[in-house]
Amino acid sequence: MNRRRLGLLLMLAFVVFVVAGCSSTTGQSDISVKVGDGQASNGNSQFALSLELLVAMTVLSLVPSILMLATSFTRIVVVLSLLRSAVGLPNLPPNQVITGLALFLTLFVMSPVFSQANNDALQPYMNNTIDQNTAIQRGIDPFRTFMLKETRSEDLQVFIDLSKEPRPATANDVSLEVLLPAFVTSELKTAFTMGFLLYIPFLIIDLVVASALMSMGMVMVSPTQIALPFKLLLFVMVDGWVLVVQSLVRSFG
Repeated sequence: MNRRRLGLLLMLAFVVFVVAGCSSTTGQSDISVKVGDGQASNGNSQFALSLELLVAMTVLSLVPSILMLATSFTRIVVVLSLLRSAVGLPNLPPNQVITGLALFLTLFVMSPVFSQANNDALQPYMNNTIDQNTAIQRGIDPFRTFMLKETRSEDLQVFIDLSKEPRPATANDVSLEVLLPAFVTSELKTAFTMGFLLYIPFLIIDLVVASALMSMGMVMVSPTQIALPFKLLLFVMVDGWVLVVQSLVRSFG
């Protein structure tokens, strides 16, 4: 899959969420804000236009955050950050590299979801074969299916109970207001579990080095500085980055 197609798929996700947030029924996604009775003079009309721009900018500013939380990005970036801390290099790789790698892995993992939303919702809507409401529903369905598959049932039940809503009869009846926080909570739990497993081999190296230094009477030497080269050597010898990336991708089934 070339870069142009990946960029198109990413833009598709943005379009789907923007369209989902709009409530107009016309052929385009317009945000209308009325002030008073909507029949105001020139000054009030300009004020209403300013409100429209404000609402539009607010929606657009929230779309990236919603997109990252509704995809595999949360799990990936947390695991990579925990791996960096486990090795003992809190600033290497830099945050930009960690975030960029997480974004590209997210595009790789989510490409089937983006493709389905593009084929079922965006392209038919642009060809005027379906209306806006149908496009919104079809565009949200792939993301809903992905989040439901990755969300633990107990986490979902907690938020259903907190919302005071009736128990959904089917998975499709779960509202996004309940599914999104349940999905993010479940992703954080999974990410921390994977991070714990990543910490174990590096912790063993720290304990071995600390014990060796104490047996030699070198109690003033920092075990962290001595253990760091051994942890880097172990990570390189086992091809750690490939193993971590492989495990992350396979964790999404």
